[in-house]
Amino acid sequence: MTKVVIIGGGWAGVAAAITAKKAGAKVTILERMDILLGLGNVGGIMRNNGRYTAAEECILLGAKELFDITDKASRHVNIDFPGHKHASLYDVCKVEPMVRRLLNEMNIEILLKSRAVDVKLTNRSLTGIVLQDGRIVKGDVFIETTGSTGPMGNCLKYGNGCSMCILRCPSFGPRVSISQKAGVEDILGQRKDGSYGAFSGSCKLNKDSLSKSIVDELNTKGVVILPIPKDDINIKKLDMKVCQQYALKEYAENLILLDTGHAKMMAPFYPLEKLRKFEGLENARYEDPYSGGIGNSIRYLSIAPRDNTMKVDTLDNLLCAGEKSGLFVGHTEAIATGSLAGHNSVRLIKGIPLLEIPVNLCIGDLIAYENTKIKTEEGLKTRYTFAGSDYFKRMKDLNLYTTDTEKLKKKIERVNLLNIFEERLV
Repeated sequence: MTKVVIIGGGWAGVAAAITAKKAGAKVTILERMDILLGLGNVGGIMRNNGRYTAAEECILLGAKELFDITDKASRHVNIDFPGHKHASLYDVCKVEPMVRRLLNEMNIEILLKSRAVDVKLTNRSLTGIVLQDGRIVKGDVFIETTGSTGPMGNCLKYGNGCSMCILRCPSFGPRVSISQKAGVEDILGQRKDGSYGAFSGSCKLNKDSLSKSIVDELNTKGVVILPIPKDDINIKKLDMKVCQQYALKEYAENLILLDTGHAKMMAPFYPLEKLRKFEGLENARYEDPYSGGIGNSIRYLSIAPRDNTMKVDTLDNLLCAGEKSGLFVGHTEAIATGSLAGHNSVRLIKGIPLLEIPVNLCIGDLIAYENTKIKTEEGLKTRYTFAGSDYFKRMKDLNLYTTDTEKLKKKIERVNLLNIFEERLV
């Protein structure tokens, strides 16, 4: 039976597993931690701005399952906060078990605490993934969705040290670049000043450590905005954030909290002694990263060169998705690229031409546009997301942004791609 091995169980990895399984493959996910979803366990924002369009495109293409789950797990829907419209906030405490149950129901094999450390390679083809304990997991085609955060040395070299984030490198071992182990040089993202990497853009505060009035407002409205004292406003801090869709003046002048089960604080880090000076935050405690008072995780230091079908350059049977596949930001972006990689993994095995999503869909345009821009010096300093910054402006300029699902359905029908990810290929 056709076997697809996916390295990394974040949003991109589970999306790839679902579409590969629906295409008829036997699928195994290798995840170095004891839970799936990775940064999805501290994320929570869906359907904001152009992500609404992208989510509906994914659903119409036949990859609805993960959006069904995040919709069902949402604590708030159709809310607005600075720079963002019609957002949904899913409960980060509920979503991972829901995803794991879905994968189990689909008979997708999940190998947790299975850290990939090396590859077996014959000419230009991978034959197996070597795990830390010496086991070799063999497959016909492989998809790398390991993300771009860590190892700990990167957070020390390019950031403020290991901030003890949800990825827990000290416990489960650091991420290893599979593409680089196979001989493909990684691409490194940059900040505006040319330094490498970028800080993760938000932290989690334990909601029980906040005042009753703030908790009540979060539970009711989904968002709380607290003005930052003028002496503490630092506009330059926005440049270090990975999430450029939140690099707005409002995020420098205000502390913005979102309700994702915990209180999601839209800042890369904030000194604890200053945080506790805000009314209602006198007892605030960081939930992720634990050292959110001094730093956050560093991302975008391990990107694989690839084509617009998500196939990694120079290798015959390795695809990639999520942050591993480009300077993408967000769960929706990971699910979209993962869904395409999973479907194409089975096409690759069967010798069927790989699918390239047309650029008249925002998913296809994002994948192609990022792939062009990343080859330029300026493009390495940019992040690409449906939710804001330069790419959301591009979406609007190209008339790709819409919340009209009927309009999207007609467009996808015209290119004959309706439910393409539902097709069984083997």
